[in-house]
Amino acid sequence: MFDKNTKKEETTNFWVSYADLMAGLLFVFILLIGAIVVKSIVLKSNLSSKEQSLLKTKEQLNKKSKVLNDTKSLLNSTKSLLTLKNEEIERLKALLLEKKTYISNLSNKIILLQTNIKELDQQLKNKDIDIKKYKNDIIVLSNRLTDANNTIKLKDEQMLALLSKLKDKETRYEKLVADLQNTKERIKSLTGIKIKIIGILKEALGNRVKLDKSGALRISSNILFDKDKAVLKDEAKKELEEVFNRYIMTLVVDPKIKPYLDKIIIEGHTDSDGGYLYNLNLSQARAYSVMNFLLSLKMAKDYDIKKYILASGRSYLDPILDENGKEDKEASRRIEIKFLLKNDQAMKEIERILDDKQ
Repeated sequence: MFDKNTKKEETTNFWVSYADLMAGLLFVFILLIGAIVVKSIVLKSNLSSKEQSLLKTKEQLNKKSKVLNDTKSLLNSTKSLLTLKNEEIERLKALLLEKKTYISNLSNKIILLQTNIKELDQQLKNKDIDIKKYKNDIIVLSNRLTDANNTIKLKDEQMLALLSKLKDKETRYEKLVADLQNTKERIKSLTGIKIKIIGILKEALGNRVKLDKSGALRISSNILFDKDKAVLKDEAKKELEEVFNRYIMTLVVDPKIKPYLDKIIIEGHTDSDGGYLYNLNLSQARAYSVMNFLLSLKMAKDYDIKKYILASGRSYLDPILDENGKEDKEASRRIEIKFLLKNDQAMKEIERILDDKQ
């Protein structure tokens, strides 16, 4: 009895212990499951965070890739530009070589022109020698003329001696002398036409415009043109038109001048700076510019003055000298407007008068 109860109690204790063990295992299992779930949640959260981080990293990589692609495109464009620049540089090198060749050819032409100028200078020297020779010939002719005048004086004396002997012709001789005096006055009147014309011009122009002793009108090139240019300044045209209207209108309209007027010459003058041919071209171009402006005026068309007008470039051949005999360069750069009279008509008039008195 004792043994059976004891055995039953042991069996009961066993199952109690077993149940406690299973309960403990179950609790451990539950704790393990809970830990696994917690760890899973934590891992899932970390995984989500890492996934977002990866997405951000991917976006950054995409942006960097785009930037890299843009950089590659820019590099390609830069390479293309460099290629074009290299081509442009080669083209510029070719142009530079061409310019150097042109400059070399131009230098050769300048050397040739300098040689021609030297030859012209030598020719001018030869002309000076000829002029000196002509001057000597003139002196000889002047001496001969003096001898002829002496002979004439001798003849006059002989004539007076004969006239003194021919008293019956005294009245006729006195009349001949009076007629001769009148003829001299008429000839003097003809030779003084230019002086009268200059007086008429000065009266027409007044004090605003000054003429030189030959009646020429001088205008400074500094007023009319820019340096080394042949185009009239706009601000000079109005004053130039007023001067033209007074000066040239007087020449072509005044009845005391027009019958004797032959030509109106517009001359361009420079100073001695630069070569002769350069200054010749510049002075000629300026003279033409003034002439073209004059011919464009209404006055020129109304009175058909183109038949009188000539333009001439004089380079630096006629400089203006100062009181010390040196070139006044500012005064030498000028435009001159001058007139020529019909000398042949005046000479014919003198010959007619002399014929009438024979």
